[in-house]
Amino acid sequence: MTEEKFREILRKYWGYDDFRGIQFDIIQSISQGRDTLGLMPTGGGKSVTFQVPAIAMDGVCIVITPLIALMKDQVENLKKKGVKAAAIYSGMSNDQIITTLENCIFGAYKLLYVSPERLASALFLKKISHARISFITIDEAHCITQWGYDFRPSYLKIKDFRKLFPDAAILALTATATPAVVEDIQRQLDFKHDNVFRMSFLRTNLAYIVEKPINRLEETTRLVGNSKGSCIVYVQSRDDAKYVAKYLNEKGQSATFYHAQLDNAVKNDRQERWKKGEVKTMVATNAFGMGIDKPDVRMVVHYECPSSIEAYFQEAGRAGRDGEDSKAVLLYDQDDRKRILKNVAYSFPEKDYIRKVYDDLAYFFQVALGDGFNCCFEFNTEQFCRTFKHFPARALAAINILVQSGYLDYSDSDDNKSRVRFLLQRDELYRLRNNSEEEDAVIETLLRLYGGLFVDYTFIDESSLAQCLGMDSNTMYVTLKNLSQKNILHYIPRKQIPHIRYKQRREESQRLIIPKTVYEDMHARAMERAMSIINYAENHGVCRSRQLLDYFGEKSKKDCNMCDVCGDRIHEAATDNKNAIRQALMVQILAFLADGKPHQVHELIKLSDDTTALADTLTFMTHEKIIGFKDGDIYLY
Repeated sequence: MTEEKFREILRKYWGYDDFRGIQFDIIQSISQGRDTLGLMPTGGGKSVTFQVPAIAMDGVCIVITPLIALMKDQVENLKKKGVKAAAIYSGMSNDQIITTLENCIFGAYKLLYVSPERLASALFLKKISHARISFITIDEAHCITQWGYDFRPSYLKIKDFRKLFPDAAILALTATATPAVVEDIQRQLDFKHDNVFRMSFLRTNLAYIVEKPINRLEETTRLVGNSKGSCIVYVQSRDDAKYVAKYLNEKGQSATFYHAQLDNAVKNDRQERWKKGEVKTMVATNAFGMGIDKPDVRMVVHYECPSSIEAYFQEAGRAGRDGEDSKAVLLYDQDDRKRILKNVAYSFPEKDYIRKVYDDLAYFFQVALGDGFNCCFEFNTEQFCRTFKHFPARALAAINILVQSGYLDYSDSDDNKSRVRFLLQRDELYRLRNNSEEEDAVIETLLRLYGGLFVDYTFIDESSLAQCLGMDSNTMYVTLKNLSQKNILHYIPRKQIPHIRYKQRREESQRLIIPKTVYEDMHARAMERAMSIINYAENHGVCRSRQLLDYFGEKSKKDCNMCDVCGDRIHEAATDNKNAIRQALMVQILAFLADGKPHQVHELIKLSDDTTALADTLTFMTHEKIIGFKDGDIYLY
C-alpha cells in the first residue's frame, strides 16, 4: 500500500496533511505484516498509528486496552469521523456482545476495542476466531512485563490469543518504557524479529521543576494563579482532589475535581468544561488524562510525588502538547519519600500474612480444603476486612500476590449496569394519574431513549438520564426507586462488586508456593522504581530533562536550560561572572584612587564601557565603606 494512500486517509478522517515523527514508520511496518513496537511519549499521536492502517487494510483490527473510558471515547470519536468501530466491555449483555462479534465476522467494523480480561472469555474466543483480523494492537504494552511499572497478569493472555491468528502482526504501543521493558515486551509477545521505533522523549518546550513546598496548598495556589493557561493538579487520593479544588476556588481560582468514582455524566461535564476553558484548573487523581486531547495545558502540578518516574513522566507530559513553553512542577519533601517507601512495603506484606489472608478468604467464602476449583464469589472488601480485622490496602496487596502466584483471580471491574423493565403495558402507563412530575418525566424519557423495556430488562445509564432531565444523580435514583415500589417498573440499580475466583483447589496455607519471581524479584523492582523517582526529586546536580532521558535509555549531554537545576546553575554562573567583573573593576578603581586625592565620578567612566557594572561596583564599594562621596567627589576611606 502506498504512502500516499495512508496520507489520503489521514487527510479524509483527521484533516492533517502529513504524519508526525515516527507515525508513518510504524504504519508502514505494521501494514507490511511485521511485529512492531512503538515508543511514543504522551502527545505523540499513538492512536493514529493503528487507526489509519486499520481503515486501510482488509479485516478488523483488535485493539487491546485496559482503559474502558478511553476505549469508549475513541470509539465515539471514530464514529463521529465516519469510521466503523465498536467496543466490548463489562456491563454489556450477552446479546449485545454476540451481536457485536457477529458484525465483526461479517466485516461491519474496522476496529474492535476489548480489555485484556476479555481474552479469557470462551464466548469471545469462539466467535472472534471466525473473523478476519488485519492486525492486533496492544495499547499500554508495558503492562505485559513484570519489569514495567504497571504489570497486569491479564496481559499475559495476549500471547495465547495471537496463536489463534498466526498471520496477524502485533503492534505494541507504550508511552513509557525503559530498555529492559522494551526487550521484555518483544519477548512476551513472541515477536518474530526485534522491531522497535522510538520517538525521542525530549520535550524542548517543557520545563521540569522540583520544589520543596513550605505549604502545598499555598504553593499550588501560587503556581496556578501565575499560569497563563489551563492547568492540571495531580493528587494521590479522591479526598485530596475535592479538598484542593475547594481551596483553589476559595482563593479565587476557577477549579473543579475529577476521580474514578464520579458518575460518568459528571466526569464528562467537568472534562468538557475544562477542555473549553470554562474552568481553568482540573484537580484530579491519575484517573484523569488518558486520551485527553487538550494541547494548550500550560502547567501540570504534582501536589504529591507519584510512585514512579513512568507515572510522573506520562502525567507531566500532558503540558505543552502544542509546542508552546509550559511547566511541570513536582512538589516534593521528605514526607513524599516516607510515603513512597511505605507504599512499597505495604504492597509486599510478609508471606505469613499472605497465607493468613488465604485462610481467611476460605473461611469467608466457606471453601473447604480440596474444594473451590473454578468457584467464583462476590467479594465485599469492607465486610471481609471488618470480619478478620485487616487493613484494606494490605489485604488487597496480599490478594494480588496470590493472584500472581496462580491461586486466585481477582476482578474489581465487574460493573453490572443498572437495568429496568416495565411491569405495566404501554396503554396502562398512559392511564396513570398519581405520579409526580419527576416520575412522569422519567417514564417519558425512558420510553424515548430505550427499546424493549416491556419485553425484557434493558441496561440504562442513570447519569445520562439525569443529564437529559436536568436532575442530579440522587434525584434520579430516588425517582426510579419510587417507580419500582409502585410496581410500575422493576429497577435493578448498578452495583460494582469485586469478584474472586479460585484457580486451584484450596490448599493448606503452609503448602502455598509464592514464587521468587512474584515476590522477591518484583519487590526488588518496586524498590528500584521507588528509589528512581526519589533520586530524581532529590538530585539537584543534574539537569531534570537529562535525568529523565537517561532513565528511558536516551543519552543526552545537552542541558535543557529551563529546569530548576539549570536555572540555579545559570543564576550561579551569572552571579560568579558578576562578582568577577566587580572584583576586576574594584582593582582598577582602587588603583585610580591610590594617589589619595578626591576625584569626580566622570573621571572613572573611562575605566569601563559597561556603565551598569561600574555603577554597581561603586554602589557596592560605598556600602562596604571602601570609598565615600563628598561634594560630588569620590575618595578612599
